[in-house]
Amino acid sequence: MIGQRESVSGAHFAFTDRWGGVSAAPYEQLNLGGAVGDDPGAVQANRELAAKSLGRDPGRVVWMNQVHGSAVAEVDGPWGERPVPEVDAIVTAGRDLTLAVLTADCVPVLLADPVAGITAAVHAGRPGLVAGVVPAAVRAMTGRGAVAERIVARTGPAVCGRCYEVPQRMRTEVAAVEPAAYAVTNRGTPAVDVAAGVHAQLARLGVRDRAQSPVCTLESHDHFSYRRDRTTGRLAGYVWLD
Repeated sequence: MIGQRESVSGAHFAFTDRWGGVSAAPYEQLNLGGAVGDDPGAVQANRELAAKSLGRDPGRVVWMNQVHGSAVAEVDGPWGERPVPEVDAIVTAGRDLTLAVLTADCVPVLLADPVAGITAAVHAGRPGLVAGVVPAAVRAMTGRGAVAERIVARTGPAVCGRCYEVPQRMRTEVAAVEPAAYAVTNRGTPAVDVAAGVHAQLARLGVRDRAQSPVCTLESHDHFSYRRDRTTGRLAGYVWLD
């Protein structure tokens, strides 16, 4: 259920795998995405199972309506009856909140400044990398009092640069914005390494404490991969503070 978990100075980071939930094929088992065609009751049960396995209140987990852009929402509590905004990053100073991000090949980026008490969850796919969603999230954090050099950054399971094949023109366009994302597949064809691009952006922003998951979602059948399966579930990354 929780494939990776780490705590650093009171900041907690967790990434799920696909097992331990109640969803049926092709979403088996721990699908946490509510907009992929799965039974809503199963998704809700999975979200409760995942949160409780982390010792978190499912009602205090904040999700996004992700759209592959660069918009950031600053949150002070659950959405409640309000519409979930179309954003790809959420930032909070609420220590009682858990922020969540959904992925199935894109890079889940979890950020925390434990001293300032600021956390962020970011959905960084190729379009978001180019649009600058990660710098936008860091700016939102520092605007609330975080310090870049104190931010702890963890990125979760995502498709790797050896597997993310793209047309050559697309690779050129992405590399023009973020050269670190330039990659080549195992077959020698053009590729994009989104995680490498994300970490390069974080480094330029002054974020020093960074770590990247070794898991490639396309290669791992313990994880959902849209590029591999198309109709599939979604993984989640969670970040919170003591």
